[in-house]
Amino acid sequence: MLINRLAIAPMMDWTDRHCRFFHRQLTRRALLYTEMVVADAIIQGARDRLLGFDGAEHPVALQLGGSDARKLAEAARIGEAFGYDEINLNVGCPSDRVQSGTFGACLMKTPVLVADCVAAMKAAVKIPVTVKCRIGVDEQDPEPALDALADGVLAAGADALWVHARKAWLEGLSPKENRDIPPLDYDRVYRLKARKPNEFIGINGGIQSLDGARLHLDHVDGVMLGRAAYHTPGILAGVDAMFYGDAPGAFDPTALIDAMAAYAARHIEKGGRLGHVTRHMVGLFHGLPGARRYRQILSTDATRPGAGPDVLKKALAAVDFSGAAAEAA
Repeated sequence: MLINRLAIAPMMDWTDRHCRFFHRQLTRRALLYTEMVVADAIIQGARDRLLGFDGAEHPVALQLGGSDARKLAEAARIGEAFGYDEINLNVGCPSDRVQSGTFGACLMKTPVLVADCVAAMKAAVKIPVTVKCRIGVDEQDPEPALDALADGVLAAGADALWVHARKAWLEGLSPKENRDIPPLDYDRVYRLKARKPNEFIGINGGIQSLDGARLHLDHVDGVMLGRAAYHTPGILAGVDAMFYGDAPGAFDPTALIDAMAAYAARHIEKGGRLGHVTRHMVGLFHGLPGARRYRQILSTDATRPGAGPDVLKKALAAVDFSGAAAEAA
């Protein structure tokens, strides 16, 4: 069963197929997630646009949004047929849009319904079905709220439960504020794992580094990185050695940029724009001399009409790796 120790969180407007291809150049082993895709859209919409991905992205999971068990089962079947390695149900997103559709974090209030959805999805596919949730919403007490959700979905057959260790406040906080203002409560997730020693429990929320992620593995089975992976993606180059025991390898920025330039060229040939790819790469060389100039080039030259993959190589030339090479030596 494919459940990974280290995953990159599903992030709306960020973890699209271009972001995932880029992250895969940095880590071969971490589990990548799509943005949340609404089940109705998959059933009725342009499936190739919504679900298409590059084979290099494996292992990759499809995150679904919805609350209708029948529709979620159908969307899960479609996702499995597209080649995804896992189907994940979103029970954590606090945006107004998902509340109006009665899915996302508001489903924390209806654990029986969530369990029914999981059971239907499990019956529909052979790949793992997982759930990502919060510790509670609004005035819920996280002790019984998280236990009720976990007990229900795990009894229904969920292969893993990933818990964002914050409440979601559906009234009074924006989605952005919900990522920062509700306090983190890692201990609540640890207590859930202690109560469910034979189930996969993963943790998410506010984890800033690989060292910090590794510490959580003393208490839970998996760690999910979100904004740290997106804003400082260079840290992902250390994942395979730290979390999977692979032999440490030297990070080769030239090979990475060459791979991304070739990928960008293929995207442009299909009618896309360079900026669709490079917008996910601006934080790659965070902390190195020349990183600011690199960011400027990707934020300006790469977004101009007609920009080509050569812009990536121009941006790379602005970065000074001599200090990093000396430190490694």
